[in-house]
Amino acid sequence: MVIGIDLGTSSIKVVLLNDDGELVATTKHSLNCHRPKPLHSEQNPSEWLEALDIAMLQLGKKYPLSNVKAIGLAGQMHGAVLLDVHGDVLRPAILWDDGRSEAQCKMLETAVPNSREITGNLMMPGFTAPKLLWVKEHEPELFAQIDKVLLPKDYIRYILSGEFVSDMSDASGTMWLDVRNRCWSETMLSATGLTLAQMPNVIESNKVSSLLSRYYAERWGLSSLSSDEPVKLVAGAGDNAAGAIGVGLTEPGQAMLSLGTSGVYYLVTDTFSPCPQKAVHNFCHSLPEKWHLMTVILSAASCVDWLCNNVINKDIDTMFGSLKALSNDYQTDVVFLPYLSGERTPHNDPYAKGVFFGLTHTSTDIEMFVAVLEGVSFAFAEGLEALEDTQQQAQQINVIGGGAKSPFWRQLLCNILQQPIIFRRGSEAGPAVGAARLALIAIYPELPLDSVCSPGEVEQQHEPSSKMSHYYDSKYMLFKALYQQISPLFAKSKHLTKGNP
Repeated sequence: MVIGIDLGTSSIKVVLLNDDGELVATTKHSLNCHRPKPLHSEQNPSEWLEALDIAMLQLGKKYPLSNVKAIGLAGQMHGAVLLDVHGDVLRPAILWDDGRSEAQCKMLETAVPNSREITGNLMMPGFTAPKLLWVKEHEPELFAQIDKVLLPKDYIRYILSGEFVSDMSDASGTMWLDVRNRCWSETMLSATGLTLAQMPNVIESNKVSSLLSRYYAERWGLSSLSSDEPVKLVAGAGDNAAGAIGVGLTEPGQAMLSLGTSGVYYLVTDTFSPCPQKAVHNFCHSLPEKWHLMTVILSAASCVDWLCNNVINKDIDTMFGSLKALSNDYQTDVVFLPYLSGERTPHNDPYAKGVFFGLTHTSTDIEMFVAVLEGVSFAFAEGLEALEDTQQQAQQINVIGGGAKSPFWRQLLCNILQQPIIFRRGSEAGPAVGAARLALIAIYPELPLDSVCSPGEVEQQHEPSSKMSHYYDSKYMLFKALYQQISPLFAKSKHLTKGNP
Protein backbone atom coordinates (compact mmCIF):
# COMPACT_ATOMS: atom_id res chain seq x y z
CA MET A 1 0.00 0.00 0.00
CA VAL A 2 0.95 3.66 -0.42
CA ILE A 3 -0.09 6.89 1.26
CA GLY A 4 -0.63 10.30 -0.29
CA ILE A 5 -0.42 13.44 1.86
CA ASP A 6 -1.77 16.77 0.59
CA LEU A 7 -0.89 19.81 2.71
CA GLY A 8 -3.57 22.29 1.68
CA THR A 9 -4.36 25.76 2.96
CA SER A 10 -7.59 24.93 4.77
CA SER A 11 -6.84 21.29 5.63
CA ILE A 12 -4.37 18.46 5.36
CA LYS A 13 -5.69 15.36 3.56
CA VAL A 14 -4.30 11.82 3.71
CA VAL A 15 -5.32 8.92 1.46
CA LEU A 16 -4.44 5.22 1.47
CA LEU A 17 -4.20 3.36 -1.86
CA ASN A 18 -3.58 -0.32 -2.49
CA ASP A 19 -1.18 -1.65 -5.13
CA ASP A 20 -3.97 -1.54 -7.72
CA GLY A 21 -4.37 2.19 -7.12
CA GLU A 22 -7.75 1.77 -5.45
CA LEU A 23 -8.73 4.22 -2.72
CA VAL A 24 -8.94 2.33 0.59
CA ALA A 25 -9.33 5.07 3.22
CA THR A 26 -9.10 8.85 3.67
CA THR A 27 -8.79 11.32 6.53
CA LYS A 28 -8.30 15.06 6.86
CA HIS A 29 -7.80 17.69 9.53
CA SER A 30 -8.57 21.41 9.28
CA LEU A 31 -6.02 24.22 9.28
CA ASN A 32 -6.34 27.93 9.97
CA CYS A 33 -4.85 30.80 8.00
CA HIS A 34 -3.61 33.91 9.81
CA ARG A 35 -3.83 37.41 8.32
CA PRO A 36 -2.05 39.70 10.79
CA LYS A 37 -2.02 42.69 8.39
CA PRO A 38 -3.69 43.64 5.11
CA LEU A 39 -2.25 41.56 2.22
CA HIS A 40 -0.49 39.21 4.68
CA SER A 41 -1.29 35.48 4.76
CA GLU A 42 0.63 33.13 7.06
CA GLN A 43 0.53 29.76 8.80
CA ASN A 44 2.63 28.25 11.56
CA PRO A 45 4.41 25.12 10.28
CA SER A 46 3.96 23.54 13.71
CA GLU A 47 0.21 23.51 13.03
CA TRP A 48 0.83 21.48 9.85
CA LEU A 49 2.69 18.86 11.87
CA GLU A 50 -0.02 18.66 14.50
CA ALA A 51 -2.71 18.29 11.84
CA LEU A 52 -0.71 15.64 9.97
CA ASP A 53 -0.16 13.65 13.15
CA ILE A 54 -3.89 13.68 13.94
CA ALA A 55 -4.82 12.70 10.37
CA MET A 56 -2.30 9.84 10.26
CA LEU A 57 -3.40 8.45 13.62
CA GLN A 58 -7.02 8.60 12.43
CA LEU A 59 -6.07 6.78 9.23
CA GLY A 60 -4.42 4.04 11.27
CA LYS A 61 -7.64 3.55 13.21
CA LYS A 62 -9.56 3.08 9.95
CA TYR A 63 -7.13 0.61 8.37
CA PRO A 64 -3.89 -1.13 9.38
CA LEU A 65 -0.87 0.62 7.86
CA SER A 66 1.90 -1.93 8.43
CA ASN A 67 2.01 -2.81 4.71
CA VAL A 68 2.61 0.77 3.54
CA LYS A 69 5.73 0.87 1.34
CA ALA A 70 5.89 4.55 0.36
CA ILE A 71 4.45 8.00 1.00
CA GLY A 72 4.00 10.68 -1.66
CA LEU A 73 3.77 14.35 -0.74
CA ALA A 74 1.71 17.15 -2.29
CA GLY A 75 1.07 20.62 -0.99
CA GLN A 76 0.21 24.26 -1.39
CA MET A 77 2.80 25.96 -3.58
CA HIS A 78 4.94 29.11 -3.23
CA GLY A 79 5.03 29.22 0.59
CA ALA A 80 8.27 30.23 2.30
CA VAL A 81 9.40 28.18 5.29
CA LEU A 82 12.64 29.64 6.68
CA LEU A 83 14.97 27.50 8.80
CA ASP A 84 18.08 28.40 10.78
CA VAL A 85 21.26 26.31 10.99
CA HIS A 86 19.65 24.11 13.64
CA GLY A 87 16.64 23.35 11.42
CA ASP A 88 14.31 25.48 13.53
CA VAL A 89 11.58 27.63 11.95
CA LEU A 90 12.49 31.34 12.04
CA ARG A 91 9.05 32.86 11.43
CA PRO A 92 5.53 31.87 10.31
CA ALA A 93 5.41 30.61 6.74
CA ILE A 94 4.40 33.24 4.18
CA LEU A 95 1.73 31.66 1.97
CA TRP A 96 0.84 31.57 -1.73
CA ASP A 97 -1.95 34.15 -1.42
CA ASP A 98 0.17 36.71 0.44
CA GLY A 99 0.32 39.99 -1.50
CA ARG A 100 2.83 42.09 0.41
CA SER A 101 5.73 41.86 -2.04
CA GLU A 102 4.54 43.80 -5.11
CA ALA A 103 7.49 46.23 -4.90
CA GLN A 104 9.95 43.34 -4.63
CA CYS A 105 8.55 41.78 -7.82
CA LYS A 106 9.46 44.94 -9.74
CA MET A 107 12.89 45.00 -8.13
CA LEU A 108 13.63 41.40 -9.16
CA GLU A 109 12.52 41.90 -12.76
CA THR A 110 14.69 45.03 -12.93
CA ALA A 111 17.67 43.23 -11.41
CA VAL A 112 17.30 40.27 -13.82
CA PRO A 113 15.94 41.62 -17.15
CA ASN A 114 15.66 38.11 -18.60
CA SER A 115 13.92 36.64 -15.56
CA ARG A 116 10.84 35.71 -17.59
CA GLU A 117 12.98 33.74 -20.03
CA ILE A 118 14.61 31.83 -17.14
CA THR A 119 11.51 31.17 -15.06
CA GLY A 120 8.89 31.19 -17.83
CA ASN A 121 6.74 33.43 -15.66
CA LEU A 122 5.83 36.97 -14.76
CA MET A 123 7.06 37.83 -11.26
CA MET A 124 4.08 37.96 -8.89
CA PRO A 125 3.69 38.63 -5.14
CA GLY A 126 2.42 35.08 -4.59
CA PHE A 127 5.72 33.51 -5.65
CA THR A 128 8.48 32.63 -3.21
CA ALA A 129 11.40 34.75 -4.45
CA PRO A 130 9.80 38.18 -3.88
CA LYS A 131 8.69 37.03 -0.42
CA LEU A 132 12.33 36.40 0.50
CA LEU A 133 13.37 39.78 -0.85
CA TRP A 134 10.65 41.32 1.35
CA VAL A 135 12.07 39.48 4.37
CA LYS A 136 15.57 40.70 3.46
CA GLU A 137 14.36 44.30 3.40
CA HIS A 138 11.95 44.30 6.34
CA GLU A 139 13.44 41.61 8.62
CA PRO A 140 17.20 41.78 7.85
CA GLU A 141 18.35 40.22 11.13
CA LEU A 142 16.09 37.24 10.54
CA PHE A 143 17.17 36.98 6.88
CA ALA A 144 20.80 36.74 7.99
CA GLN A 145 19.92 33.60 10.00
CA ILE A 146 18.42 31.68 7.07
CA ASP A 147 20.18 28.38 6.41
CA LYS A 148 17.48 26.70 4.30
CA VAL A 149 14.36 27.84 2.41
CA LEU A 150 11.72 25.14 1.99
CA LEU A 151 8.31 24.91 0.37
CA PRO A 152 5.49 23.77 2.70
CA LYS A 153 5.32 20.08 1.73
CA ASP A 154 9.13 19.91 1.73
CA TYR A 155 9.21 21.11 5.33
CA ILE A 156 6.97 18.13 6.14
CA ARG A 157 9.49 15.92 4.32
CA TYR A 158 12.37 17.40 6.35
CA ILE A 159 10.60 16.67 9.63
CA LEU A 160 9.72 13.13 8.55
CA SER A 161 13.14 12.22 7.17
CA GLY A 162 15.74 14.89 7.98
CA GLU A 163 16.41 15.46 4.25
CA PHE A 164 16.16 18.71 2.26
CA VAL A 165 14.54 17.80 -1.06
CA SER A 166 11.99 19.37 -3.42
CA ASP A 167 10.54 18.42 -6.80
CA MET A 168 10.51 20.14 -10.19
CA SER A 169 6.83 21.08 -10.25
CA ASP A 170 6.76 22.74 -6.83
CA ALA A 171 10.17 24.37 -7.33
CA SER A 172 8.89 25.94 -10.57
CA GLY A 173 6.70 28.24 -8.50
CA THR A 174 9.55 29.75 -6.51
CA MET A 175 10.95 31.88 -9.40
CA TRP A 176 14.38 30.40 -8.62
CA LEU A 177 14.07 27.48 -11.05
CA ASP A 178 15.30 27.46 -14.63
CA VAL A 179 12.08 25.84 -15.80
CA ARG A 180 13.25 24.92 -19.30
CA ASN A 181 16.38 23.15 -18.00
CA ARG A 182 14.80 21.89 -14.74
CA CYS A 183 17.50 23.12 -12.35
CA TRP A 184 18.04 25.95 -9.86
CA SER A 185 19.07 29.28 -11.41
CA GLU A 186 22.01 30.82 -9.58
CA THR A 187 21.19 34.12 -11.30
CA MET A 188 17.71 34.27 -9.76
CA LEU A 189 18.97 33.11 -6.36
CA SER A 190 21.72 35.72 -6.31
CA ALA A 191 19.20 38.47 -7.11
CA THR A 192 17.35 37.48 -3.93
CA GLY A 193 20.49 37.32 -1.81
CA LEU A 194 20.53 33.52 -1.62
CA THR A 195 22.82 30.69 -2.73
CA LEU A 196 22.48 27.11 -3.94
CA ALA A 197 23.57 25.92 -0.50
CA GLN A 198 20.34 27.33 0.96
CA MET A 199 18.14 25.39 -1.46
CA PRO A 200 16.96 21.79 -1.16
CA ASN A 201 18.06 19.24 -3.75
CA VAL A 202 15.57 19.24 -6.61
CA ILE A 203 14.50 15.97 -8.29
CA GLU A 204 11.67 14.67 -10.47
CA SER A 205 8.31 14.13 -8.79
CA ASN A 206 8.25 10.36 -9.32
CA LYS A 207 11.60 9.66 -7.63
CA VAL A 208 12.34 8.49 -4.08
CA SER A 209 13.62 11.45 -2.05
CA SER A 210 14.35 10.01 1.39
CA LEU A 211 13.28 7.45 4.02
CA LEU A 212 10.71 7.85 6.77
CA SER A 213 12.29 8.07 10.19
CA ARG A 214 11.84 5.15 12.57
CA TYR A 215 10.09 7.44 15.06
CA TYR A 216 7.20 8.29 12.71
CA ALA A 217 7.05 4.81 11.24
CA GLU A 218 6.46 3.38 14.70
CA ARG A 219 4.18 6.19 15.89
CA TRP A 220 1.84 5.78 12.94
CA GLY A 221 2.05 1.99 12.72
CA LEU A 222 3.81 1.97 9.35
CA SER A 223 6.45 -0.54 10.39
CA SER A 224 5.90 -4.19 11.20
CA LEU A 225 8.05 -6.27 13.53
CA SER A 226 8.64 -8.77 10.75
CA SER A 227 10.11 -6.24 8.29
CA ASP A 228 13.11 -3.95 8.51
CA GLU A 229 12.42 -2.33 5.14
CA PRO A 230 12.04 1.43 5.69
CA VAL A 231 9.10 3.36 4.22
CA LYS A 232 10.17 5.49 1.25
CA LEU A 233 9.27 9.15 0.89
CA VAL A 234 8.68 10.09 -2.75
CA ALA A 235 9.37 13.60 -4.07
CA GLY A 236 5.73 14.28 -4.89
CA ALA A 237 4.51 17.54 -6.42
CA GLY A 238 2.88 20.90 -5.95
CA ASP A 239 -0.84 20.54 -5.29
CA ASN A 240 -1.97 21.25 -8.83
CA ALA A 241 0.59 19.01 -10.52
CA ALA A 242 -0.32 16.25 -8.07
CA GLY A 243 -4.01 16.85 -8.71
CA ALA A 244 -3.36 16.44 -12.42
CA ILE A 245 -1.83 13.00 -11.80
CA GLY A 246 -4.78 12.22 -9.53
CA VAL A 247 -7.19 12.55 -12.45
CA GLY A 248 -4.88 10.90 -14.98
CA LEU A 249 -3.35 13.87 -16.80
CA THR A 250 -0.16 12.41 -18.22
CA GLU A 251 -0.22 13.43 -21.89
CA PRO A 252 -0.15 16.77 -23.77
CA GLY A 253 -3.59 18.24 -24.40
CA GLN A 254 -5.15 16.84 -21.25
CA ALA A 255 -6.54 19.49 -18.90
CA MET A 256 -8.26 20.01 -15.58
CA LEU A 257 -10.04 22.75 -13.74
CA SER A 258 -9.60 22.81 -9.95
CA LEU A 259 -12.27 24.34 -7.72
CA GLY A 260 -10.37 24.50 -4.45
CA THR A 261 -9.56 27.39 -2.14
CA SER A 262 -8.02 28.95 -5.23
CA GLY A 263 -9.00 28.16 -8.81
CA VAL A 264 -6.68 26.62 -11.38
CA TYR A 265 -6.90 25.70 -15.04
CA TYR A 266 -4.11 23.23 -15.84
CA LEU A 267 -3.03 22.07 -19.33
CA VAL A 268 -0.28 19.47 -19.93
CA THR A 269 2.27 20.21 -22.69
CA ASP A 270 5.38 18.50 -24.02
CA THR A 271 7.23 21.78 -24.55
CA PHE A 272 8.32 24.78 -22.51
CA SER A 273 5.71 27.33 -23.71
CA PRO A 274 5.89 30.52 -21.63
CA CYS A 275 3.22 33.22 -21.89
CA PRO A 276 4.17 35.60 -19.05
CA GLN A 277 2.64 38.70 -20.67
CA LYS A 278 -0.83 37.32 -19.86
CA ALA A 279 0.13 36.19 -16.34
CA VAL A 280 -0.07 32.54 -17.44
CA HIS A 281 2.17 30.20 -15.44
CA ASN A 282 4.50 27.75 -17.19
CA PHE A 283 5.82 25.14 -14.76
CA CYS A 284 7.30 21.66 -14.88
CA HIS A 285 4.74 18.87 -14.86
CA SER A 286 5.08 16.09 -12.29
CA LEU A 287 6.45 13.71 -14.93
CA PRO A 288 9.88 14.04 -16.58
CA GLU A 289 10.19 15.92 -19.89
CA LYS A 290 6.71 17.41 -19.58
CA TRP A 291 5.51 20.89 -18.59
CA HIS A 292 2.16 22.54 -18.02
CA LEU A 293 0.44 25.86 -18.60
CA MET A 294 -1.66 27.12 -15.73
CA THR A 295 -3.97 30.04 -15.09
CA VAL A 296 -4.74 30.88 -11.47
CA ILE A 297 -7.49 32.78 -9.69
CA LEU A 298 -6.64 33.32 -6.04
CA SER A 299 -10.18 32.90 -4.67
CA ALA A 300 -12.53 30.20 -5.95
CA ALA A 301 -14.41 27.95 -3.51
CA SER A 302 -13.12 30.23 -0.74
CA CYS A 303 -15.50 32.90 -2.08
CA VAL A 304 -18.41 30.56 -1.33
CA ASP A 305 -17.05 29.92 2.18
CA TRP A 306 -16.72 33.66 2.78
CA LEU A 307 -20.26 34.44 1.59
CA CYS A 308 -21.90 31.70 3.65
CA ASN A 309 -19.89 32.28 6.82
CA ASN A 310 -19.66 36.08 6.87
CA VAL A 311 -22.53 37.53 4.86
CA ILE A 312 -25.62 35.33 4.62
CA ASN A 313 -24.78 33.14 7.64
CA LYS A 314 -26.11 29.94 6.14
CA ASP A 315 -24.60 26.49 5.83
CA ILE A 316 -22.79 25.86 2.54
CA ASP A 317 -24.45 22.49 1.98
CA THR A 318 -27.85 24.08 2.61
CA MET A 319 -27.17 26.74 -0.02
CA PHE A 320 -25.96 24.24 -2.60
CA GLY A 321 -29.01 22.10 -1.81
CA SER A 322 -31.32 25.04 -2.48
CA LEU A 323 -29.95 25.27 -6.04
CA LYS A 324 -31.83 22.06 -6.91
CA ALA A 325 -35.09 24.05 -6.84
CA LEU A 326 -33.88 26.59 -9.42
CA SER A 327 -34.92 26.36 -13.05
CA ASN A 328 -32.28 25.84 -15.71
CA ASP A 329 -32.78 29.39 -16.99
CA TYR A 330 -32.30 31.15 -13.62
CA GLN A 331 -30.86 34.67 -14.01
CA THR A 332 -29.82 37.44 -11.67
CA ASP A 333 -28.74 41.06 -12.16
CA VAL A 334 -26.16 40.74 -9.36
CA VAL A 335 -22.50 40.59 -10.43
CA PHE A 336 -19.61 39.48 -8.22
CA LEU A 337 -15.88 40.12 -8.69
CA PRO A 338 -14.15 37.25 -6.80
CA TYR A 339 -10.92 39.03 -5.91
CA LEU A 340 -10.93 38.50 -2.14
CA SER A 341 -7.16 37.84 -2.15
CA GLY A 342 -6.21 39.98 -5.14
CA GLU A 343 -5.82 38.26 -8.49
CA ARG A 344 -3.25 36.56 -10.70
CA THR A 345 -4.38 35.56 -14.19
CA PRO A 346 -4.83 37.72 -16.18
CA HIS A 347 -4.61 40.86 -14.02
CA ASN A 348 -1.65 40.27 -11.67
CA ASP A 349 -3.30 42.71 -9.26
CA PRO A 350 -2.63 42.14 -5.53
CA TYR A 351 -4.87 45.11 -4.65
CA ALA A 352 -7.99 43.84 -6.44
CA LYS A 353 -10.92 43.35 -4.08
CA GLY A 354 -14.15 41.41 -3.99
CA VAL A 355 -17.11 43.45 -5.24
CA PHE A 356 -20.87 42.96 -5.37
CA PHE A 357 -22.53 45.04 -8.09
CA GLY A 358 -26.24 45.41 -8.71
CA LEU A 359 -27.63 44.78 -5.22
CA THR A 360 -31.09 46.15 -4.42
CA HIS A 361 -33.60 45.91 -1.56
CA THR A 362 -35.04 42.86 -3.26
CA SER A 363 -31.75 40.97 -3.71
CA THR A 364 -31.88 37.57 -2.04
CA ASP A 365 -29.38 35.17 -0.51
CA ILE A 366 -29.74 32.82 -3.47
CA GLU A 367 -29.08 35.63 -5.96
CA MET A 368 -25.86 36.51 -4.17
CA PHE A 369 -24.90 32.85 -3.97
CA VAL A 370 -25.41 32.27 -7.70
CA ALA A 371 -23.62 35.55 -8.49
CA VAL A 372 -20.57 34.27 -6.57
CA LEU A 373 -20.59 31.00 -8.54
CA GLU A 374 -20.90 32.97 -11.77
CA GLY A 375 -18.16 35.42 -10.79
CA VAL A 376 -15.65 32.63 -10.11
CA SER A 377 -16.65 30.98 -13.39
CA PHE A 378 -16.18 34.23 -15.33
CA ALA A 379 -12.72 34.58 -13.78
CA PHE A 380 -11.89 31.10 -15.12
CA ALA A 381 -13.14 32.21 -18.55
CA GLU A 382 -10.67 35.11 -18.50
CA GLY A 383 -7.90 32.64 -17.74
CA LEU A 384 -8.80 30.49 -20.74
CA GLU A 385 -8.80 33.61 -22.92
CA ALA A 386 -5.29 34.38 -21.70
CA LEU A 387 -4.11 30.99 -22.99
CA GLU A 388 -5.10 31.78 -26.56
CA ASP A 389 -1.65 33.27 -27.29
CA THR A 390 0.02 29.92 -26.52
CA GLN A 391 -1.76 28.05 -29.33
CA GLN A 392 -2.25 25.18 -26.86
CA GLN A 393 -5.73 23.66 -26.63
CA ALA A 394 -7.36 21.11 -24.37
CA GLN A 395 -8.88 17.89 -25.67
CA GLN A 396 -11.09 17.58 -22.59
CA ILE A 397 -11.43 19.29 -19.19
CA ASN A 398 -11.68 17.32 -15.95
CA VAL A 399 -13.00 19.22 -12.93
CA ILE A 400 -11.64 18.50 -9.44
CA GLY A 401 -11.67 20.04 -5.95
CA GLY A 402 -14.24 20.52 -3.22
CA GLY A 403 -16.36 22.89 -5.30
CA ALA A 404 -16.57 20.28 -8.06
CA LYS A 405 -19.03 18.26 -5.97
CA SER A 406 -21.84 20.63 -7.03
CA PRO A 407 -23.56 19.52 -10.29
CA PHE A 408 -25.09 23.00 -10.59
CA TRP A 409 -21.68 24.70 -10.49
CA ARG A 410 -20.20 22.18 -12.92
CA GLN A 411 -22.95 22.84 -15.48
CA LEU A 412 -22.64 26.59 -14.90
CA LEU A 413 -18.91 26.40 -15.68
CA CYS A 414 -19.61 24.25 -18.73
CA ASN A 415 -22.11 26.81 -20.08
CA ILE A 416 -19.87 29.80 -19.45
CA LEU A 417 -16.70 28.18 -20.84
CA GLN A 418 -18.67 26.52 -23.67
CA GLN A 419 -16.57 23.37 -23.32
CA PRO A 420 -17.50 19.85 -22.16
CA ILE A 421 -16.58 19.13 -18.54
CA ILE A 422 -16.00 15.71 -16.98
CA PHE A 423 -16.44 14.93 -13.29
CA ARG A 424 -14.84 11.70 -12.13
CA ARG A 425 -15.43 9.70 -8.97
CA GLY A 426 -13.05 10.75 -6.18
CA SER A 427 -12.06 13.98 -7.95
CA GLU A 428 -12.36 16.06 -4.78
CA ALA A 429 -9.30 14.23 -3.35
CA GLY A 430 -7.17 14.80 -6.46
CA PRO A 431 -3.84 16.09 -5.06
CA ALA A 432 -3.62 13.48 -2.29
CA VAL A 433 -4.46 10.69 -4.74
CA GLY A 434 -1.91 12.11 -7.18
CA ALA A 435 0.78 12.10 -4.49
CA ALA A 436 -0.01 8.46 -3.72
CA ARG A 437 0.12 7.58 -7.42
CA LEU A 438 3.55 9.21 -7.71
CA ALA A 439 4.61 6.95 -4.84
CA LEU A 440 3.35 3.93 -6.78
CA ILE A 441 5.29 5.03 -9.88
CA ALA A 442 8.45 5.41 -7.80
CA ILE A 443 8.36 1.97 -6.18
CA TYR A 444 6.93 0.11 -9.19
CA PRO A 445 8.66 1.74 -12.20
CA GLU A 446 7.93 -1.34 -14.30
CA LEU A 447 4.17 -0.70 -14.21
CA PRO A 448 2.65 0.98 -17.29
CA LEU A 449 2.01 4.67 -16.59
CA ASP A 450 -1.48 4.59 -18.05
CA SER A 451 -2.48 1.83 -15.64
CA VAL A 452 -1.18 3.60 -12.52
CA CYS A 453 -2.61 6.96 -13.61
CA SER A 454 -5.80 5.79 -15.26
CA PRO A 455 -8.59 8.37 -15.11
CA GLY A 456 -11.26 7.63 -12.54
CA GLU A 457 -14.71 6.44 -13.48
CA VAL A 458 -16.79 9.19 -15.10
CA GLU A 459 -19.56 10.15 -12.72
CA GLN A 460 -21.05 12.83 -14.93
CA GLN A 461 -20.18 14.52 -18.21
CA HIS A 462 -21.55 18.00 -18.82
CA GLU A 463 -22.20 19.41 -22.28
CA PRO A 464 -22.53 23.16 -22.90
CA SER A 465 -26.02 24.52 -23.47
CA SER A 466 -26.72 27.42 -25.81
CA LYS A 467 -30.03 28.23 -24.13
CA MET A 468 -28.45 30.80 -21.79
CA SER A 469 -25.60 31.89 -24.06
CA HIS A 470 -26.90 35.44 -24.59
CA TYR A 471 -27.32 35.94 -20.83
CA TYR A 472 -23.84 34.64 -20.00
CA ASP A 473 -22.16 36.50 -22.88
CA SER A 474 -23.73 39.79 -21.83
CA LYS A 475 -22.97 39.27 -18.16
CA TYR A 476 -19.37 38.25 -18.93
CA MET A 477 -18.85 41.51 -20.83
CA LEU A 478 -20.26 43.41 -17.84
CA PHE A 479 -18.00 41.42 -15.49
CA LYS A 480 -14.89 42.38 -17.47
CA ALA A 481 -15.96 46.01 -17.90
CA LEU A 482 -16.64 46.32 -14.17
CA TYR A 483 -13.07 45.33 -13.29
CA GLN A 484 -11.59 47.63 -15.92
CA GLN A 485 -13.65 50.58 -14.67
CA ILE A 486 -12.87 50.23 -10.97
CA SER A 487 -9.39 48.67 -11.02
CA PRO A 488 -7.67 52.09 -10.67
CA LEU A 489 -9.56 52.53 -7.40
CA PHE A 490 -8.19 49.30 -5.91
CA ALA A 491 -4.62 50.62 -5.72
CA LYS A 492 -5.86 53.91 -4.27
CA SER A 493 -7.89 52.13 -1.60
CA LYS A 494 -4.78 50.49 -0.12
CA HIS A 495 -3.97 53.79 1.57
CA LEU A 496 -7.30 53.83 3.43
CA THR A 497 -6.25 51.01 5.79
CA LYS A 498 -3.59 51.43 8.42
CA GLY A 499 -0.92 48.78 8.67
CA ASN A 500 -0.28 48.19 4.98
CA PRO A 501 3.33 47.16 4.27
